[in-house]
Amino acid sequence: MAPAPEPTAGRKRKKPHGPSEILAKKSADPKSAYGKKKKEKHKHKEKKPRPKPAEPDQIAAAVGDGAAGGAVLLSAVMQPARQLEFLLRSFERAAKMRLSPLELDSYSEGCMVKLTEGAAQDVESFGDHVKGAFGSSWKEELCEGNHIDGDIALGSPTLLVISSSALRSLDLLRGLKMFTNECRPVKLFAKHLKVEQQVAMLQARVNIACGTPSRIKKLIDMEALSLSRLKLVVLNMQKDAKSFTLFTLPQVSNEFWDLYKGYLDPKIREGNMRICFYGAVSERDITKELPPAE
Repeated sequence: MAPAPEPTAGRKRKKPHGPSEILAKKSADPKSAYGKKKKEKHKHKEKKPRPKPAEPDQIAAAVGDGAAGGAVLLSAVMQPARQLEFLLRSFERAAKMRLSPLELDSYSEGCMVKLTEGAAQDVESFGDHVKGAFGSSWKEELCEGNHIDGDIALGSPTLLVISSSALRSLDLLRGLKMFTNECRPVKLFAKHLKVEQQVAMLQARVNIACGTPSRIKKLIDMEALSLSRLKLVVLNMQKDAKSFTLFTLPQVSNEFWDLYKGYLDPKIREGNMRICFYGAVSERDITKELPPAE
């Protein structure tokens, strides 16, 4: 058998492509083609514009008044008529009933306090807001400590601050120090204070009282706390750690509306007492009760 001819000098022999290389090329080609098609498809695909977030003015229009940061300072940005509507609609929802037109006529928007718009509603500003609400009579009503028999009823505050907890009561009480040098305020909540202690403290002239709905109502029921001098009720609308307020905290809200229905609502209808919301209320809670302003 003749031997195989030797390759010519100076010429390199080409190596045949192995099956693995051929398969690699074939598998790479479809991928690259697919990738190009995908890129071309994305190029021609139109981008849908994202919906713009609602502007503050649009939010405010939905609520009916000014709003900021997802919350509304009712007593500052809402007119008294809208504040009263929010109060009464919240009352109706809690009581699961509707006030008749005749009953609604007995309320006046003058029972709601309008605070300065743009001013902070915090502990430091609280005293100035209260002073403004009382007007020229603030010193006589809030500061004087002398008791004259027959002239001023014992245990009858002129200012009552209602909060959802003892802690929130103490917070706002710190903002009233300018009024309490001669006449000490009375704390009306259950934490660290017995009913008997509070009854004893109410056996004197009282200008300012603060507390929680349940204990306040209990002391009124016992005739230890009198509302004969009451001119202003401040509803502390501060949110707690779980974003509950006086109107939304389970159990406490029921206790508040029991107090309101039994003792505060009649005085509002008589025109002898005013209500002041203090602190921000969430837009969700407002829109749940109020329709958009016309």
